[in-house]
Amino acid sequence: MIHHKPKKIVLGLLFAILIAAFALRAYDIENIPYSIYPDEAQNGIDAQEANATGNYKIFYENNQGREGLFINIQALSIKYLGHTTFALKLPSIIFGTLTVLGVFLLIYELFYSYIAALIGAYFIAFSYWAINFSRIGFRAIMVPFILVFAFYFIFRGLRTKKIHDFVLAGLIYGLGLHTYIAFRVSPLVLIILLIALIITRQHFLKEYWKHILVFAFALFITAAPMLLDFFYFHPEHYASRTSHISILNPEVNKGQLPLLLSKTIGLSIQKYFAMGDLNMRHNYSGFPLLNPLLGISFLVGLVYVFIKFFYLVYIRFRKGIHDEKLVLYSFFLIWFFTLLIPEFLAYESNPHALRAIGTLPVVIIISIIPVMWLVNKYHAFGHSFKIFAASVLIAIFAFMGLADSIKYFVFFANNPKQHQAFEANLKEVSNYIRTLPEDRQKYIVTGAMQRLTIKYLNPDLPNTFYVYPSEINSIQPADKNNFEIIFTGADWEKINATRNNFLDIKFEERKNKFGDTFYTLKY
Repeated sequence: MIHHKPKKIVLGLLFAILIAAFALRAYDIENIPYSIYPDEAQNGIDAQEANATGNYKIFYENNQGREGLFINIQALSIKYLGHTTFALKLPSIIFGTLTVLGVFLLIYELFYSYIAALIGAYFIAFSYWAINFSRIGFRAIMVPFILVFAFYFIFRGLRTKKIHDFVLAGLIYGLGLHTYIAFRVSPLVLIILLIALIITRQHFLKEYWKHILVFAFALFITAAPMLLDFFYFHPEHYASRTSHISILNPEVNKGQLPLLLSKTIGLSIQKYFAMGDLNMRHNYSGFPLLNPLLGISFLVGLVYVFIKFFYLVYIRFRKGIHDEKLVLYSFFLIWFFTLLIPEFLAYESNPHALRAIGTLPVVIIISIIPVMWLVNKYHAFGHSFKIFAASVLIAIFAFMGLADSIKYFVFFANNPKQHQAFEANLKEVSNYIRTLPEDRQKYIVTGAMQRLTIKYLNPDLPNTFYVYPSEINSIQPADKNNFEIIFTGADWEKINATRNNFLDIKFEERKNKFGDTFYTLKY
């Protein structure tokens, strides 16, 4: 297949898509989502501490443990941009936008079609699923980025046979171990891809054994620090977040593993076009992960890939026919089902869009197959049908561009459930305490995780003290006339006990139009 350089119109359209993607990921980031969720804030707190001490870790143990690469990048952003929502989420915005570019490059390398590549980039740029996680400070957003660029350089290297492509692929892929738990299953994709290449291409190992070794060596260079941490220095880090929710745990499956596995697999697959993740932080609750048109296209594409895969396997072993497309269809299927493993092996909160985030690029790739069929058939149609087909395509792209954007920036942004999911009352508390005189003692009664959002946004606010609900009797203000007690939650037992400790203190409930509520006690 001849590799063509992109024409100016292709580059122009790609640039426009990337600008749109960045805008959708960055627009009003301080307010949509309205608050910083405590898990995000924990990243911010760790980043602040790393900046203060110079101790940038490869693994942070707080909050059940998290790989350190993304947090260290957040630390760099915070160091130069300050303790803001934008600084905390800028890495997600950047990785989310670059993933759009990666999808374009990978699709072109797979199909040698700039039209297909532009369609794929367009679909992921405007995807609610992709936009949502590009606007949250979770390290998981790096997984699609790492996968698309690693696979891009692998397939580019298979075409060019140049060593440096495999070096880049290996270095990028090795970084994946520093990102998110879901990435750890991805070596299975490489193994099956290698098997498919050996089966399909004659003398593959003879031609590419050096390239494979170079890839493996480069991979281990970037993966080595985390491998040493997981398997030598701190083995407990490897299973820190997984063992208690795995269906392989006898305490979880209670002897019903096959039944439980079939249930989780079913929930995992149907979420793309039926009932999606119910967690408002991960998805517009209950809606499929994909909009209706994209969901249908994905389902049709998945069925088509299955049929073609089994047909090509059949003719390979029964008739000895080597078809290069067997590599592609094997790759699509193993990528999709392998990156679903973190979801369907977990019992908690399925369907789960976050754990399945590694499937995002391949879902987009599979979804463009039916669309490309229509595009490729366009010239075979008569004049009247050409007009109809063009109208359908224009309608599809218009719908794709508007549907998820409106769902996110109108319906999600103004939904009170979004405020609840991100614990937006913590941002209200954070904003409120900045309006108080600096010399006033501020006692914030809240839990261990909830205080993180307030701490991150107010790292240097003087006379601010954080109190657990069980410690309210320890509140002893130096000046009885210049202090304020703030409860982030409706713990009426503790609120009333505090009121009894400070007779005649004034109680006030503060609530905005979304129902974000906190409570204050002051004289």
